[in-house]
Amino acid sequence: MKNKEKWPLSPSMESTQHISLKKQYALFIDGKWVAPNSGKYFPSINPADESHIADISHANEKDVDLAVRAARKAFPSWSGLAPSERAKYLFRIARIMQEKSRELAVIETLDGGKPIRESRDIDVPLACNHFFYYAGWADKLAYAFPNRQVEPLGVAGQIIPWNFPLLMAAWKIAPALATGNTVVLKPAETTSLTALKLAEIIEEAGLPKGVVNIITGFGDTGSALVNHPDINKIAFTGSTNVGKIIQRAIAGTGKKATLELGGKSANIIFDDAPIDQAVEGIVNGIFFNQGHVCCAGSRLFVQENIADKVIRKLKLRMKSLYVGNPLDKNTDIGAINSKEQLKTIESYISIGKKEGAEIYQPACDLPKKGFYCLPTLFLHVAQSHTVVQEEIFGPVLTIQTFRTIDEVIQKANNTPYGLAAGVWTDKGSRIFNLTTKLKAGVVWANTYNKFDPTSPFGGYKESGFGREGGIHGLAAYVKLS
Repeated sequence: MKNKEKWPLSPSMESTQHISLKKQYALFIDGKWVAPNSGKYFPSINPADESHIADISHANEKDVDLAVRAARKAFPSWSGLAPSERAKYLFRIARIMQEKSRELAVIETLDGGKPIRESRDIDVPLACNHFFYYAGWADKLAYAFPNRQVEPLGVAGQIIPWNFPLLMAAWKIAPALATGNTVVLKPAETTSLTALKLAEIIEEAGLPKGVVNIITGFGDTGSALVNHPDINKIAFTGSTNVGKIIQRAIAGTGKKATLELGGKSANIIFDDAPIDQAVEGIVNGIFFNQGHVCCAGSRLFVQENIADKVIRKLKLRMKSLYVGNPLDKNTDIGAINSKEQLKTIESYISIGKKEGAEIYQPACDLPKKGFYCLPTLFLHVAQSHTVVQEEIFGPVLTIQTFRTIDEVIQKANNTPYGLAAGVWTDKGSRIFNLTTKLKAGVVWANTYNKFDPTSPFGGYKESGFGREGGIHGLAAYVKLS
């Protein structure tokens, strides 16, 4: 394995010269930038080198109340606006995002640690496409829900995670606005910068004041938003534990919710699969975004008679991965999002060793500064192993073998989660057979981690409920009668 430790000397480094960042960020409430009532700020840290990027406002209950009141005040005029006019605003936001795509990609990588190739080629284009897609639906809701009366819910409180900050903001804001709702969005505390840049874009697009409000802070800020009496809908993406807290908090309040939570997804390789293609799918499934993916293919199941071949090829592929500065265009695995998350991942790796699993990590000298983790493989694991059952949210893969379809279905479904799965086989009939039996909201066939604004996404069991994306994403923000 190679690494990129001599960062300033690399000709492939993405320049930050033309990136516009403030030293301190206020809250975006009612179309204005306002200082937090708390008077408190916290640092945004670059996980690649532990440098201080900017200071972010810590919103308290008063700030949350101001944001919700602004959204409530804006709701009648926004929901009463001609749908074709709402579409124009969404389209304008998407176009400005495209114009600023390079800046957004670099900020996303600086703030979150993901490789610049992923920010540039996946996150930002997909975020733009979500606004374009829902702009097209704004004046066609009658076709999405024929013979139904469609009304917006009101004020949506939206809480997004740190693994795909800009994409998750677009994922939630775009359908809410298209259907006539107003929004209060809270990004994760470790990755607030692209949401705040999106607020600047929203301001530039001329969106009426109060329609979108963006507040920053920690768990107490999110709790105040969830518990505010004038919120009609909660949309949350994050951990299962926090999702359960939210569900308990809104029980009996009449608030609607979509919860997209954790995962421990199965990636299943049959003996007739295209092996080289499948190995690339395995790598993409677990090492994409350092494994900070709720639907990561973190449990690999390989048919017994090809297991040795797949493992050999996978180890060779892992040796070729670049680990290092996320701004280097050649980097495959960037920085872990935070020191706390790195500690969590390392604790799981330690548990895996203690429970007797065989570990494989390619040799590599990691950068001396920043939060980095080697891509990790656990062999000879059982269903009872902690690393098999619990979500690690890092570049850690477990491998088990199977003989029959019934066996692998039983093993794949033996988890509290049900978000995604992957199936690799040459037989179409086998794919359709498994998709009906795997308890997963999304099943990919001969690929992995492919997303599109037109496709719904969501899970079963402790992976949450509700769907985002496609027409299903519209349904989450309307009342139908």
